[in-house]
Amino acid sequence: MGEKKGRVFSGARPTGRQHLGNYLGAIRNYVALQDDYDCIYCVVDLHALTTLKDTEYLREWTYEMVLDWLAAGLDPARGTIIFVQSHVLQVTELHTILSMVTPLGWLTRLPTFKEKVRQQPDNVNYGLVGYPVLMAADITLYKADTVPVGVDQAPHLEFTREIVRRFNAIFGPVLVEPQAKHTDFPKVLGIDGQQKMSKSLNNHIEIAASPEEIRQRVMQMVTDPQRTHRHIPGRPEVCNVFTLHRFFSPNELAQIDADCRTARIGCVDCKKIFARNLTEYFAPFRERRAALAADPNYVWDILAEGARRASAIATQTLTEVKAAVGLPPVR
Repeated sequence: MGEKKGRVFSGARPTGRQHLGNYLGAIRNYVALQDDYDCIYCVVDLHALTTLKDTEYLREWTYEMVLDWLAAGLDPARGTIIFVQSHVLQVTELHTILSMVTPLGWLTRLPTFKEKVRQQPDNVNYGLVGYPVLMAADITLYKADTVPVGVDQAPHLEFTREIVRRFNAIFGPVLVEPQAKHTDFPKVLGIDGQQKMSKSLNNHIEIAASPEEIRQRVMQMVTDPQRTHRHIPGRPEVCNVFTLHRFFSPNELAQIDADCRTARIGCVDCKKIFARNLTEYFAPFRERRAALAADPNYVWDILAEGARRASAIATQTLTEVKAAVGLPPVR
């Protein structure tokens, strides 16, 4: 990998075809980071096992998600490594070693753990408790110094930093303490205008959707709840559609704002403009995606090469970790 500002690592659970929230909150940032950093992006399939739900779809969802990543601009030809977490099993070794220096109280006090317990009270498994340690192993195994996170995710990264500091204090400065690179895009609401966009809530718009699918989903979007009739002036500042216009309709934004406030356009008109612009924005993406999907082996070949390259880094890190800990070498 070339000389750049540093090394970025980020992982995402396999969730299949990506939606606008994924794109605006993460993917477009992943693409941009390639200009200045050596980037490593991981499909964290082991993390997905903590819920034991829909595991039969992991292969399909991994393929569809990575296909979206590649079509959006993640490019192994630029040095970017894309791989599947379970294909580089050194991460489970490092997870075990890091678990030995992680106090149990740290894990059980985490707000994220308490929330997961509320969400799945009948399946509070060991993997769920140790999830943050595996995440720390994901990051530190590749000696990433930069991790892109939203502000709401910052506590997760701080936990990794605490583990690194504790490990290095005990065994010496082996692991790299990662720094957060905050993303600034606000939370993307779903078509219901209330909850964060999510496939599980079926309030999402897929970035690979066809023009007709985009039109149908956009026309379902909730707008200003007080604008019950066409003649009532709107309030763009509380309208979810207008929030997305800020990104997808920058050249028309001022006019849409003025026309909404004076009732020169209605919510249906506003949605039609958004659907048109959203369709046009992702047209090149849809074309690239179709071209890449024509070769059914392309995604898996990319992931196999990514795992090979990631494994080379992981092996070196794990060798250094084992030596620092004092584990006997294999002969």
